[in-house]
Amino acid sequence: MGTFVGHLVPGLALTFLGLWHTINNIRDYCLNGSTKFTIRFWYPFNGPLSRFKHLELIFILSFSLLAIFMQILDYPSLRFAFELDSFEHASMFLHLAIFAGFTLSAELTQSSEILSAVPGILVASVFGQELFLLHFHSADHVGLEGHYHWLLQLIVSVSLLAALAAMLLPTSFSTVLVLSISVVFQGCWFMNMGFMLWTPEFVPRGCIMQLAESSSDSMHGAVTCESHGADMRARALANLQFSWILSGILISTGLTCLKFSKKCSLGAQSTEYEQLHVKGSHVPVTIDSFKRADP
Repeated sequence: MGTFVGHLVPGLALTFLGLWHTINNIRDYCLNGSTKFTIRFWYPFNGPLSRFKHLELIFILSFSLLAIFMQILDYPSLRFAFELDSFEHASMFLHLAIFAGFTLSAELTQSSEILSAVPGILVASVFGQELFLLHFHSADHVGLEGHYHWLLQLIVSVSLLAALAAMLLPTSFSTVLVLSISVVFQGCWFMNMGFMLWTPEFVPRGCIMQLAESSSDSMHGAVTCESHGADMRARALANLQFSWILSGILISTGLTCLKFSKKCSLGAQSTEYEQLHVKGSHVPVTIDSFKRADP
């Protein structure tokens, strides 16, 4: 994953997956309300794409297997890469493939209701293993790259905590919303790392991009800063990017919530009006007739 494409492609996949879940979570909550809302760890395609109901699970499984294949065979040279960091990256995608494969099998065998608790456990294991392998990475990321990876661990920690909470609180909208937002954040941060660490034009001022292979002590530093001041400035810039990206995601999420809540409010008012209209049509109208009394 130590390339621009190696960060961009997984980042795009995570971003789209997180956005898909964010929109569907908000939509489900607006339609069902707090009393009927239930957390889902995957969403089917409805409407004209009903034939592709399990497309999300198929996409996750296919992408994970492809990523494992590319890590082990060291794409594009297509040779077996017996390197620890490659196997560590492949292991992250392995747990994602386990989740998608099991959930898809449960759906196809119509045993998803009986095994409804298992997907939540597998989702938590995905983020747990990701955090574990990032924290105890064989390639000790140092310098600016190490700071970007440390910030990534913060995001993954939130994903893990949210997944555990969603598993224990299956009707909590706020929990699953935090989970989907954190997945979007992971994807955006992966892409940001690809640009800032592996694209020379975006390397912070006072720092240079290292194009050489990693040394024998497995200390990977994609970017080296020329002075302590430049290093501190680059880290501060990374912190600002962290805050700005999160702000953009939260603004988008808030606007999505407002949009769906407006639609649901209009729909609820229309339904209430129709119910009142139907009730009113069945109420008999009585007219009191007054007889004039003859003198």
